Amino acid sequence: MSDLIEDAQPGMNAPEFSVSEISGAVKRVIEGEFAHVRVRGEIGRISRPRSGHVYLDLKDDRAVLAAVIWKGVAARMKVAPEEGMEVVATGRLTTFAGQSRYQLVIEEIAPAGMGALMAMLEKRRKALEAEGLFAPSAKTPLPYLPEVIGVVTSPSGAVIRDILHRLRDRFPRRVLIWPVAVQGERCAPEVANAIRGLNALAPDGPVPRPDLIIVARGGGSIEDLWGFNEEAVVRAAFESAIPLISAVGHETDTTLIDHAADRRAPTPTAAAELAVPVRAELLAALAGLEERRRRALARGLELRGRGLRDLARALPRPVELVEAPAQRLDYAAGRLPAALRGLVQGKQIALGRVAARLRPSDRVAQQARRLDRLAGRLPAALRLVTSQRRGRLDAAAAGLRPGLLARSARDRAVRLDALARRFGRATAAQAAGWRTRLDALERLRQTLGYKETLRRGYAVVRSGARVLTTRAEAEGAGALEIEFRDGRLAIGGAARARRDGGQEPPGQGSLF
Repeated sequence: MSDLIEDAQPGMNAPEFSVSEISGAVKRVIEGEFAHVRVRGEIGRISRPRSGHVYLDLKDDRAVLAAVIWKGVAARMKVAPEEGMEVVATGRLTTFAGQSRYQLVIEEIAPAGMGALMAMLEKRRKALEAEGLFAPSAKTPLPYLPEVIGVVTSPSGAVIRDILHRLRDRFPRRVLIWPVAVQGERCAPEVANAIRGLNALAPDGPVPRPDLIIVARGGGSIEDLWGFNEEAVVRAAFESAIPLISAVGHETDTTLIDHAADRRAPTPTAAAELAVPVRAELLAALAGLEERRRRALARGLELRGRGLRDLARALPRPVELVEAPAQRLDYAAGRLPAALRGLVQGKQIALGRVAARLRPSDRVAQQARRLDRLAGRLPAALRLVTSQRRGRLDAAAAGLRPGLLARSARDRAVRLDALARRFGRATAAQAAGWRTRLDALERLRQTLGYKETLRRGYAVVRSGARVLTTRAEAEGAGALEIEFRDGRLAIGGAARARRDGGQEPPGQGSLF
């Protein structure tokens, strides 16, 4: 390493190091001393860029520690980090030379006790409630007697047996079981996918679409039931178009899916009781209703018959109803001939009066006199119109001058010159655009080249025409050539032998 450092000035006993050498030394010290640590603190700022990595701060009342969770680790975590959580993070310390800071690479993260879990649960509940996911107006009534019931649960537990047994006792129905994991890191995504999958079934498809969904699980600790508190499960329950019953845990257990579901059952058995009525009770109630219908029908017929007989006694005889109208008709028929004769006579008198006023010869003479007057006015009107048209034609002919054609030619020449100038400007603008694109592509080519990487502090090690990428290749090479951003440096075999022999050059020894 001493060959890469400039000679110290006279009177100075400290060698000069590059920034990369100092950063590398600090990185080795920190990673060597803190290769595996557990840090407890409160999560501060969280950043989730598109790369999938998670950047966050761990803080207490006096200090802040930057931390990062790589994409693969973040996807496997059981608990998603949220701002304000108190957690215990396990990982290793390292440095980030690009910003001269150290950070914790988190490999595992867990809430710091039951209090932190409950605080995170309460914070999530308030956030989802503020979005309206728990609003009573969003609840859907349960069907009275569903044809198909979808059950989302573990197929190997006692829960599904209890549900099937209770349905068989009360009212047998078709049951569609969607097996899922009911605890662990696979619980939340599988339950959410099951709810959405049941909703996506076609009503007339090969697999029947359920009329009701039951999400069920037995009791357990808050950690065991945590999958039903995840936001993905709550949103899937809220978005379900099929009515949903939540039956997670025992009566004292409460999860966030209980708030988003249309109904909450204290136990899986109670969920089956909410889903269907008792068949025997329905049959008994139906028999009672049928007996009441028969009695009500007989009673109604009896009452209507009695009322009809009472009304019939109050009605008059049909002959009495016809006598008075028949008498009025006979009286009107006797008066009809005289009335017709009087009407005809009156119409004849009115017609004679109107005919006396009509004289066709007088009307024809009047129209002939009017035509004679109009014929006498016609020659003068024709002469006036002809004079006006001739005056306008003479004025238009006087307005034409000999220079009109010359001006038209000059105008066309001016327009051609303007078009030529516009064409020249358009050609210059297009050429300038092509030049700008070429310059941008050239800058991109230079940026993507390895020369720009050398400018950021990296180097290329060669042995002859071959580029070396491992330490073993460098040790086996006879002579090395290192390319920096400002040139290349050749290292011969003599320099390497002196270094391998363990002889230190005179002057200050190595800091490490």
